[in-house]
Amino acid sequence: MSLSLDATQLDRYSRHIIMDEVGPEGQKRLLDGSVLVVGAGGLGAPVIQYLAAAGVGRIGVVDDDVVERSNLQRQVIHADADVGVPKVESARAFVGRLNPDVDVDAYETRLDSRTVDVVDDYDIVVDASDNFPTRYLLNDYCQLTETPLAHGAIYKFEGQATTIHPGGPCYRCLFPEAPEPGTVPDCATTGVLGVLPGTVGCIQATEAVKLALGAGETLDGRLLFYDAMDMTFETVPYQQNPDCPVCGDDPIESIAEVEYTGGCTVSH
Repeated sequence: MSLSLDATQLDRYSRHIIMDEVGPEGQKRLLDGSVLVVGAGGLGAPVIQYLAAAGVGRIGVVDDDVVERSNLQRQVIHADADVGVPKVESARAFVGRLNPDVDVDAYETRLDSRTVDVVDDYDIVVDASDNFPTRYLLNDYCQLTETPLAHGAIYKFEGQATTIHPGGPCYRCLFPEAPEPGTVPDCATTGVLGVLPGTVGCIQATEAVKLALGAGETLDGRLLFYDAMDMTFETVPYQQNPDCPVCGDDPIESIAEVEYTGGCTVSH
């Protein structure tokens, strides 16, 4: 068996390599792979942590915020000494300490229609954002560029996750329009259980690793609901909507056809 892994990597990833579903070839795919994580907060923190530990060779991190002390109850890659530091820089330093095999591209910016083309440089995208315009923008752009997308969202004690494949049902098949601004409170207003994003983020990281490996079944066409208070998981199937303006019978050709404010509606 021909391996391109060095002795240190064979040791580091030994628990992957002995698995038939991964093996040395799968580990090499992870090391050669790239994932863009949008958001380095509650969801992004465990995603970044576990992708780096798994040996995903290149991780992009997009976030325009700095670490605040109130983040530390749930954003596990940041520490008290990082307060005031850009989250992307804190994330890069964390990954550097965890796994020297991994390169981190830090984008200290807000993802919008002018910056979303950063997606083009990555194999897989993880949506760890905390706002609807970013979620709809990522959904639309990833569909247009045929980039797989692992989505997650949290609220107080509840979380959800799904994985969106090119050409399959998308986020707009589930939620055609965003709720009006101000109608859904954020965690700064309502709070969030600190361990909740850890669970949901780990699910997103699992989906991204499986996508990189080309192994297993993803949450494509299934929305997973997690209730931390009841400790229940429920999976609800959903189908492609032929009237969906992004993945349906008459899809948009460009994100220029969408105004990513208010309901994030498609104009055509």
